[in-house]
Amino acid sequence: MVPDRRIDGILEDYDKDELVIATLCSHSSLQIFHGAKKLGFRTMGITVTQDTKHYDAFPLARPDEFVQLSSYDEMLDKADFFVENNVIIIPHGSFVEYLGPKKFERMDVPSFGNRKVLAWESDRDKEREWLTSAGVSMPEIVNDAEHIDRPVLVKYHGAKGGRGFFIAKDHNDFKLGIEHNVPYTMQEYVLGTRYYLHFFYSPIVKEGYHAGDGTIEMLSIDRRDESNIDEMYKLGAQEELKKHQLYPSFVVTGNVPVVIRESLLPKAFEMAERIVNRSIELFGGMVGPFCLESIVTDKLEFKVFEISSRIVAGTNPFINGSPYSEMIHPGMSTGMRIAKEIQMARDMDALDLILS
Repeated sequence: MVPDRRIDGILEDYDKDELVIATLCSHSSLQIFHGAKKLGFRTMGITVTQDTKHYDAFPLARPDEFVQLSSYDEMLDKADFFVENNVIIIPHGSFVEYLGPKKFERMDVPSFGNRKVLAWESDRDKEREWLTSAGVSMPEIVNDAEHIDRPVLVKYHGAKGGRGFFIAKDHNDFKLGIEHNVPYTMQEYVLGTRYYLHFFYSPIVKEGYHAGDGTIEMLSIDRRDESNIDEMYKLGAQEELKKHQLYPSFVVTGNVPVVIRESLLPKAFEMAERIVNRSIELFGGMVGPFCLESIVTDKLEFKVFEISSRIVAGTNPFINGSPYSEMIHPGMSTGMRIAKEIQMARDMDALDLILS
């Protein structure tokens, strides 16, 4: 982990009027670049294998420059280049997954948010410890694959966009689907409606829904289209599919905007507040966007099955804002909200509170 004092020292030498917002050209980069450019920041797209031609189709979101690398590991070697150019890295799911949490923790470049959260988010056991100790209800863990007595969802560690996840109703199902030598968790499969709640925690904004020393904003909510799992009803039950060597998967292929019933909002904010407060106690807190990936049962109870402590791709339908952000920051995406936080912190001489 790069020491905070190291990042603070780097920031002291930055030209604050020439900050550059950079991220990997994938995932949610279009809205990150778009939001930063709208607020007057220069932008940098980092590429390894990503095709960048499609950015030409979206001139308002095309980064001002591209940096082509030969490998993800080269990001560590290019740290001096990024620092010389006053770069602030914006992590997203693909960025962290491709580079790897451990390597990202060692990257000597100021990054948005608190990197210490990665150790808690990327390890399913630590993630559960964090959320349950905050008083958040989660699906029960099933530890013994040989004695599965109810449908379970098998999930691999890390941010993989649902790739490889599968449902098992018994030990035979488990053996058919499991990828050996990869860390996984089995949770009970909870029936309900999945909602992905997109929040933003600011340690520098003091007016709003209070948590810790700052405030929580709800910016949007989505649901996910998930590969062939969403088409199962057209083809028959899971067992029939497997007879034809078809294995339902949870790979995310798209996102759908959602507004939940208003009576659920207090419960959603209470969960977010407890999670933020507990994060402060455990590792110094989160900064910026985070997503509570949840299920609402027919009893109108939330169960959180995962947290993503960074911008998620489910915010992409909201480039011009959402029904929720319209009542806080009209027309603002999560990507633009990140740039706004950096802008405010720069003007308050408080970048050390939001970067690590």
